[in-house]
Amino acid sequence: MNRATAFELYRRLAEANPDPETELEYGNPYQLLVAVALSAQATDISVNKATRPLFTTIRTPTDMLALGEERLRAAIKTIGLFNTKAKNVIAAARILVEQHGGEVPRDRETLEKLPGVGRKTANVVLNTAFGAPTIAVDTHVFRVANRTGLARGKTPLEIELKLEKVTPEPFRRGAHHWLILHGRYICKARLPECWRCPIVDLCAYKAKVLEPPARRNTARPE
Repeated sequence: MNRATAFELYRRLAEANPDPETELEYGNPYQLLVAVALSAQATDISVNKATRPLFTTIRTPTDMLALGEERLRAAIKTIGLFNTKAKNVIAAARILVEQHGGEVPRDRETLEKLPGVGRKTANVVLNTAFGAPTIAVDTHVFRVANRTGLARGKTPLEIELKLEKVTPEPFRRGAHHWLILHGRYICKARLPECWRCPIVDLCAYKAKVLEPPARRNTARPE
């Protein structure tokens, strides 16, 4: 996709949602870091249900260490891979306290050294907590970028690097939020709702679904 088309694509998404935000609930950078780490292979809804009561008392890495791994496991047991995630969150909290004064680092390299924190998580934290123009590529961004032709690639990193090149500067900060929300609510994996898509004419996807599927007639024959 050329830059002019990419600009128009983002412009329309921005017009529909001028201030896109993550749907994860958090109160500070540390809580965001925990929420994003917990969201791997889980929905934001399930993470919010678990962290909403947890974050009433856990606001810092020190609080998390005081809670302990066992109680954390119990608090997040409704989230997939909760055993591994609890272990990583506690280990990361210990590193933050011992090596970073309890503060969340503001650079990707340091963030990625924390247990359970990959490039996507680091990019989300840098963007959402600190305002960096990073682009986090999750399953929704990967799908939308490839499907629309905005940036095609076979790996998240390949997509990220291409998005960085094609995304105009005014839209860099909100780019991954717009693409995530678009993929979550309109450009869905199984059935993209092209009939209500604001960028349908800019999209390179060939198998567009331009009409909603007809409702099945469930009435019993007389």
